[in-house]
Amino acid sequence: MTTLHTRMRRERMTLQAMISRYCRSHHGTEAELCAECKILQKYALERLDKCPFHEAKPTCARCPVHCYKPDMREKIRTVMRYAGPRIIRRHPILAIRHMIEERRKGPVR
Repeated sequence: MTTLHTRMRRERMTLQAMISRYCRSHHGTEAELCAECKILQKYALERLDKCPFHEAKPTCARCPVHCYKPDMREKIRTVMRYAGPRIIRRHPILAIRHMIEERRKGPVR
């Protein structure tokens, strides 16, 4: 496995934190994700690993390439809408960095 750039590691951690927060609140899980959220997380991490922009990657909402299938894209949007504002309590640094990165313009493709 290749070494991940700091930005990509942070993206993975943010994604996992958001899915975990959503699953805990909506599906009543504690230590582990429910089956549906495990599938979503696995899919999202695979998409992130295949991102053509790597360290220049904008947040997915600002990305010119939509690499998610439509149904998975809608699921991750729902998770992000819910968990985004709420992870600041548990993961303040990740949340603040994500907010800063949301202001980045996407690369031109």
